[in-house]
Amino acid sequence: MAAFATAAEPVKPAPLSGIDVQYVDSSVRAQDDFFAYMNGKWLKATEIPADKSSWGTFAKLRDDTQPQLLALIEAAQKEKNKKAGSETQKIGDLYDSFMDEKRIEELGVKPLTVELQRIRALRDKKAIPALISHLRKIGVAGPYAMGVGQDARESTRYAAYISQSGLGMPDRDYYLKKDDAKMADARAKYERHIEKTLAMAGAKDPAGAAKSILALETALAEVQWTKVENRDPVKRYNKVALSKLDELTPGYDWKSAMASAGVAGKIDYVIVSQPSYMTGFNQVLASTGLEAWKSYFEWHLLRSYSDYLSKDFVDADFAFYGTAITGVTENRPRWKRGVATVEGALGEAVGKLYVAQHFPAERKARMEVLVRNLREAYKQSIDTLDWMGPETKKEAQLKLSKFGLKIGYPDKWRDYSKLTIKRGDLVGNVMRTRAFGYERGVAKLGKPIDRQEWGMTPQTVNAYYSSTMNEIVFPASILQPPFFDMRADDAANYGAIGAVIGHEISHGFDDKGSQSDGDGNLRDWWTKDDRAKFQVKADMLTKQYDGYSPLPGYNVNGALTLGENIGDNSGVAIAYKAYKLSLGGQPAPVIDGLTGDQRFFMGFGQVWRSKMREAQQIVQIKTDPHSPGQFRANGTMMNQHGFYEAFGVKEGDKMYLAPKDRVTIW
Repeated sequence: MAAFATAAEPVKPAPLSGIDVQYVDSSVRAQDDFFAYMNGKWLKATEIPADKSSWGTFAKLRDDTQPQLLALIEAAQKEKNKKAGSETQKIGDLYDSFMDEKRIEELGVKPLTVELQRIRALRDKKAIPALISHLRKIGVAGPYAMGVGQDARESTRYAAYISQSGLGMPDRDYYLKKDDAKMADARAKYERHIEKTLAMAGAKDPAGAAKSILALETALAEVQWTKVENRDPVKRYNKVALSKLDELTPGYDWKSAMASAGVAGKIDYVIVSQPSYMTGFNQVLASTGLEAWKSYFEWHLLRSYSDYLSKDFVDADFAFYGTAITGVTENRPRWKRGVATVEGALGEAVGKLYVAQHFPAERKARMEVLVRNLREAYKQSIDTLDWMGPETKKEAQLKLSKFGLKIGYPDKWRDYSKLTIKRGDLVGNVMRTRAFGYERGVAKLGKPIDRQEWGMTPQTVNAYYSSTMNEIVFPASILQPPFFDMRADDAANYGAIGAVIGHEISHGFDDKGSQSDGDGNLRDWWTKDDRAKFQVKADMLTKQYDGYSPLPGYNVNGALTLGENIGDNSGVAIAYKAYKLSLGGQPAPVIDGLTGDQRFFMGFGQVWRSKMREAQQIVQIKTDPHSPGQFRANGTMMNQHGFYEAFGVKEGDKMYLAPKDRVTIW
């Protein structure tokens, strides 16, 4: 007799595989190009949306979240009898001020009048230090940036940091690569864009000013550190007493700079990230005329606020930064830019609403199980590493035991009570928002570290590791398919979100994160022999990725992307071990003809489904520590022994690396 389920024993639906088999391209062998095999049909059928520089799983999830956020924001906008000063009032009125195009057009550049006059009124360069600090408060880039963060060697206290800044193009290479036709084209378009923007703002000699600005920024670029140099946390940590800053920048008025920055009397030292740059900047300051500096500050003010001015400024800004730099042909709809503006200003206030409607509690509970297995896999792996000795292993286990975990959303929401938002005052709202964020940082000086604070909003499709907090953070919005599917069997989830978790944990042990201990302090806790063995593996990975080329003439920078490549390599290896632990010794089910191991690796492969415009690909190669998606998929798989077994990869296959050439870290 057939068995029938009773009300007390509901039939559980069979778990899904979690794999988008509709996109699998069977004309490509998994053993030759795993990325194309997993995503080939999607790659052939998908066009990058006109308002995007790239498209893929991350971008789609972010885009899918936008209507959800819009509904929450519009509800606040339309709510009647809003209490003045409430988060609802601030969300609604900020969005309303962004969408009030008629008023924005009427105002033109007028909302920047006070700041433009402040810059144009400069009579000598002695006033520049105070001006740089003032502009920094309202989010305008200057030759250097000052901000507050945890002291990387004393993680129980906050410190002021000074770092290089002030370029209007994505990277120093855009200024300095004279033999690259694309860089030369970008420089020419940049100069024309500056000229056009300054002319719209009523500058006296926009063409001459544009030339002087490009020359000034080129001089700054020449003394800036490269992206690779900036990856070294020890070299970037340079504690300098305020009384000694003059030795780096003779004659520079740090007293007025600190007073204008609001930190005078609150600090007795700063951490200078690039000392040689600061000396170089001071020399550029001395050798460049006042009028050029005034034009430079005016340009960066306009550049920073163009999105909030009249349509002529918005269109000019998009024509350069959207089309010329990233290849995007159509600006985002105004409502999406409005949502982004509200998120930038009131991210956690919006996040609170988002979580209440779109983040079921059971997701967090299942994630905690995943993380527990990942931790155990790391713990076991440390004990069995053949390249790490007992002394270093002890420290590694201690650091792992101190890892913090944040999932979904903060336990304590950010307080926006001191932020004033006024309907009909878009530029003023943005200025006050930026100043609020800056002053919030300065207010931390002298106070205990806030360990409940988040560096991302719940609606952010991303995750991160903080070396000073020694914690991993997973916002609610990334905990969706294809990263995490509550309906799917564990295999795909471990291959996707499990690998992301493993990736973030591994940042605590990569070439950068491994230089901080379990308390978040920069400290060398490795033996020299273990560090040397680790470096051999890191160098092998660097060389592998140096060989990948997404565009003719442009190769992945293996040194720049090393930390993220280690993260992918280690994340998949540990997630695979954690998946095996989750099975509890039982065989994995076969679903849709796919074994558990196959679904695990396919879960990872489909996460990196993506396409990118050529111009944006160049920006990524020059500036992004992450490798392009196809190499995150293929490069990672080629180093995983389990992948070879799951898909029968053999010598002669294009995905094959000899065992001696595979990089196995964890």
